[in-house]
Amino acid sequence: MFGRGSGPILVLSQNTKRESGRKVQLENVQAAKAIADIIRTCLGPRAMLKMLMDPMGGIVMTNDGNAILREITVQHPAAQSMIEISRTQDEEIGDGTTSVIILAGELLSVAAPFLEQNIHPTVIIKAYRQALEDLVEILREVSLPVDINNQEQMTNIIKSCIGTKFIGKWGNLACQIALDSVKTVFIEENGRKEIDIKRYAKVEKIPGGTIEESKVLNGVMINKDVTHPKMKRRIENPRIILLDCPLEYKKGESMTNLELSKEEDFSRILELEEEYIQQVCSDIIRLKPDVVFTEKGISDLAQHFFVKAGISAVRRVRKTDNNRIARSCGATVVNRTDELKEEDVGTEAGLFEIKKIGDEYFCFVTECKNPKACTILLRGASKDILHEVERNLQDAMSVTRNVMIEPYLLPGGGAVEMAVSQLLLEKSKLMTDIHQRPYQAVAKALEVIPRTLIQNCGANMIRTLTALRAKHASAGNTTWGINGETGEVTNIVELGIWEPLAVKQQAYKTAVETAILLLRIDDIVSGSKKAKGSDDSPAAPQQPTEESTKD
Repeated sequence: MFGRGSGPILVLSQNTKRESGRKVQLENVQAAKAIADIIRTCLGPRAMLKMLMDPMGGIVMTNDGNAILREITVQHPAAQSMIEISRTQDEEIGDGTTSVIILAGELLSVAAPFLEQNIHPTVIIKAYRQALEDLVEILREVSLPVDINNQEQMTNIIKSCIGTKFIGKWGNLACQIALDSVKTVFIEENGRKEIDIKRYAKVEKIPGGTIEESKVLNGVMINKDVTHPKMKRRIENPRIILLDCPLEYKKGESMTNLELSKEEDFSRILELEEEYIQQVCSDIIRLKPDVVFTEKGISDLAQHFFVKAGISAVRRVRKTDNNRIARSCGATVVNRTDELKEEDVGTEAGLFEIKKIGDEYFCFVTECKNPKACTILLRGASKDILHEVERNLQDAMSVTRNVMIEPYLLPGGGAVEMAVSQLLLEKSKLMTDIHQRPYQAVAKALEVIPRTLIQNCGANMIRTLTALRAKHASAGNTTWGINGETGEVTNIVELGIWEPLAVKQQAYKTAVETAILLLRIDDIVSGSKKAKGSDDSPAAPQQPTEESTKD
């Protein structure tokens, strides 16, 4: 509100709640811990699944951190911020969604004692920022380069990612699918690498069969059939035209009604429609294509001309599918038929085929010479299993993409967290000011990853963690971590468990930045309406009176 004086005045109505100071900061820490505790058991190969039920009655069974938190409804704003970082990690990197939540929760948890001792949040934040800078440097130092052309090495990296997932039982198959699909969509231009798996590596889930029948097609598959029963359903080395315009007569866009005085006028309108369709079809037929895909409709008359010319047509194709077909067969999506040229025709596909799988018809454009898009065909017992397999495959493909863009690796199984923790503790000994203890708290917080892995195995946490600390205390033992299956201290190099540098870097940055953000909050002001009839506040906010707006 602005009064009659010089400056604005904040007027809080009776139903506006306000909490501030230390209480808010500690509440934020509790909310973050509660979110982290929900998915703590979802880390590692012995991870438990969560069964989620949505309001519509659907069921999701998964141990993917982002998928779980996406389905949860929370009221506390700090908890909502925690859920947001899981989504950010998933979109940016595609893996490490569980780790980032556990880490952020622990970083806030170790800050709570300092808040209770009335240490100012700015002091804690400065120490956290310094720790983050040192963290990123240490990760670079302990990372190892990887040869992305080494099939065995790449397979081991992907296996360590999906070993904790449902699809881990079919590890070799999943690794092969992830590698093939990412290599297919990989494009390098002017020294810049582009791998767009979301747009050009489409997953098609068909219930039935077994997971072993899943494969990567060297082309595209879409859930469509030809428009006319007399059209060919199998063509070898087809010439393909892709359109983004309707093959139907254009109705008058501005003309709402039409008055006809003579019977001949109606016949003339029908003739005009036929002439237009004939012209559009002749523009296509002159290039002698075998298959026409369009994102819009195809009229009966156009189908008639295509059947006479021996052309198969597929209509109402999604724009994303049309773009993938274009990348696969070398065609160009054209907006007007009169602009069609010979170079717009796709000739790189080896086979066009319509197949019936289950109850539905699918169109295959496969055996492409150099496809830059692909379809992953997934088979499985039920839709629930297929959804989980798809989520796991997306993680595997993301890991492959990250390694191909930034080919550096770190040891998994909590080894890198323990190594970084020890190096941070060494650095903290050189500090003499008030920031030393919060800095050391970051080092201690990193131990939450190996500690959680030990807990999820059911091993003796204190003994195992002490043994792991002892290993890392001696120089050069940075690759010792936790065997996620047995809970024992093991050299991770022997197990072959590796993680991409990009995943860890993003997880640490996101977790520390979120902890800093939530620690800086010292006030929560809520102006939400209460339900009618509640005792503590009126149903609607009171309007400020003239007196309240005066200076």
